Amino acid sequence: MKLGTHSFIRELSTIHLIVLFYLTAVLISGVLLGLPFLHQSGVDVSFIDTLFTAVSAVSVTGLTVVSTAETFNAAGKIVLAVILQFGGIGIMTLGTFVWLIFGRKIGLRGRQLIRIDQNRSTFSGLVKLMINILKIILTIELFGTIILSTYFLHYFDTWQEALLQGFFGAVSATTNAGFDITGSSLMPFAHDYFVQFINMILLILGAIGFPVLIELKALLSSRGDSLYPNHHFSLFTKLTSVTFFSLLAAGWGLIYFFERNAFLMDKAWHEKLFYSLFQSVTTRNGGLSTMDVSDFTIPTLLVICALMFIGASPSSVGGGIRTTTFAIMLLSIFNYAKGNSSIKLFRREVDPEDIYRSFIVITTATMLCGSAMVLLATTEPFSLIEIIFEVCSAFGTTGLSMGITSELSMFGKCIIIFLMFVGRIGIFSFLFLMRGTETNDLYHQPKEKVIIG
Repeated sequence: MKLGTHSFIRELSTIHLIVLFYLTAVLISGVLLGLPFLHQSGVDVSFIDTLFTAVSAVSVTGLTVVSTAETFNAAGKIVLAVILQFGGIGIMTLGTFVWLIFGRKIGLRGRQLIRIDQNRSTFSGLVKLMINILKIILTIELFGTIILSTYFLHYFDTWQEALLQGFFGAVSATTNAGFDITGSSLMPFAHDYFVQFINMILLILGAIGFPVLIELKALLSSRGDSLYPNHHFSLFTKLTSVTFFSLLAAGWGLIYFFERNAFLMDKAWHEKLFYSLFQSVTTRNGGLSTMDVSDFTIPTLLVICALMFIGASPSSVGGGIRTTTFAIMLLSIFNYAKGNSSIKLFRREVDPEDIYRSFIVITTATMLCGSAMVLLATTEPFSLIEIIFEVCSAFGTTGLSMGITSELSMFGKCIIIFLMFVGRIGIFSFLFLMRGTETNDLYHQPKEKVIIG
């Protein structure tokens, strides 16, 4: 039996193995979260709701059909935080750490898994990359836990509760998971700008991308980093950073503009600033909220849907089509309109293959989300904007909701589970699952132009 299983695994492609690992993580997480001794007294959770929570945790989405605070006891919340850590950093990052602890040499197969999981194009420096990611994320979470736990002593009666809230909050924010154990996200801190500021920093650090953090670490380090010599930022880091913060600023401005005479009308200037800024940050992948998003107007909700669909940066804790995909699409349109045959920026030229891949990702994501919207609109008794919002939140692994998640039918929950899983593994991993063996063309037919547009 062992030989048969081993042979079966060896025959699987790298992509199939990655997906199998994530499915296994979901099943194990589902079993753990379904254990009665991790629940509050008298709480009973159905199988589909446990599975939904497990997928949401592994994909670090944050959409929930049960109240985390009312369902899980302290031990259950710690187990959930560990699952969020597992899902946020990535299976292969923690797997690499375990391999190194036990002194195992990471061979070609293991490096292939790391390369696919982290969306890298080369095998160079993969193990060092994993170690750097783990160190950086754990350091960020440690400082976040210390700061929030210390500050929460003013809010909670015991240091144990303050520590639990600070630890869970730091992990949830850094992994952009969107889960909370307050029972109402960050609404209790709607006027506590220190808590909001710390959470925004953690959300940004988790969503901006591991390569960006590693290059920033190399810049700040006196001895540098052999992965990124001479402290030169790569095109990826420059494009990601500009796009990420441009979208953050655009979201901030648009939310303020559309809500200035609605939700924000009777608010003080500092409330207007933080309500609009925090929602712009959290829509990128965070899922935490300082207010009920259902109170926003339709234009604002559509802006939030667009930001959730775009999502976080590649090789981060987030989902969506990713920032670089969106940026390359806009640059392609702009350069084509200008009559340019290539995209040049930051003294570099974008590889045509990346342009091609970007449009594949956007087109596939649009078709998946569009199909999910049609199916949910057919089967669920909710408004179209509520369905669009839920779908974009699931695909972007954001976790914001207009309050319909727990009311979905079993079919609706399965649709959302599927979107969360695809959002976590990525569009290309999803497409590669259906891809046959790649072959080189033995011959070509005569080429002929077709009318486009």
